[in-house]
Amino acid sequence: MLKELTIAFIGPGVMAEAMVSGLLKKDLIPAKNILASGPELDRNEYLEDRYGIHTLSENNQAAEKADVVILSVKPQRIVKVLEGMHGSIKKDALVLSIVAGTSIGKISRLLGHNIIVRAMPNTPAQIGEGITVWTCSPSVSENQQEIARAILNAFGAEIFEEEEDYLDKATALSGTGPAYVYLFMEAMVDAGVHMGFSRRTAERLVIETLRGSVDYYDNGAEDSRHLARLRNQVTSPGGTSAEALYYLEKAGFRTALSRAIWAAYNRSKELGQDAETHPPEN
Repeated sequence: MLKELTIAFIGPGVMAEAMVSGLLKKDLIPAKNILASGPELDRNEYLEDRYGIHTLSENNQAAEKADVVILSVKPQRIVKVLEGMHGSIKKDALVLSIVAGTSIGKISRLLGHNIIVRAMPNTPAQIGEGITVWTCSPSVSENQQEIARAILNAFGAEIFEEEEDYLDKATALSGTGPAYVYLFMEAMVDAGVHMGFSRRTAERLVIETLRGSVDYYDNGAEDSRHLARLRNQVTSPGGTSAEALYYLEKAGFRTALSRAIWAAYNRSKELGQDAETHPPEN
């Protein structure tokens, strides 16, 4: 599906590199069909040497050659980048944005183009284990939706949502999610050290426990993949797990996490509104 297309990455950062790496590892597109544009010559040379792709310093030069234009710049630069590419996109090209907090409407208005997919990946995409929630404008054809799905599957799993508001919700739940997980792991490691384990041993115990718990969930029968049921399996009446869970609930662990995620969701919406009202100066 992708082998005859030209894909241009506008902003050759870490996430763009993860996408390039995934596309090439899965042999979805030849390196010669991938372009990347950015102002840093050292970064461009690195990508050319490592992946064999072509790089340019001017965004509009990359965009005008592409069938798929992937926006992967930092959110604070998106207004200037979009305005600089206005009129450079092919009429039937697909624009795929992974820029946080930037709506389809804003991209369409500044770019002068309406065939747009908006996606929210998370950091595990950098090792091909990400999860991406995405949506698209009405102008995106079924074939272009399949192209977007193939690109997103190159660095993990993907979930399509009809309503764009779910992108802000995904930002709070899965986009920011690794931060919650690492904080939880860090707290467990600190507890292990407090009990007398070396930090290295405590980290190993926590990491393998987390990895094994996820794998146990994934490998279980479909009817047993209920999180509460799995938790109950290791919670004997009057036992150590029951005691620990009692204190977590008493401390408001579940409520605190829920409120944190809701706060992240509201902040994601605020950032998008701020960008609409107060765009960065050129």
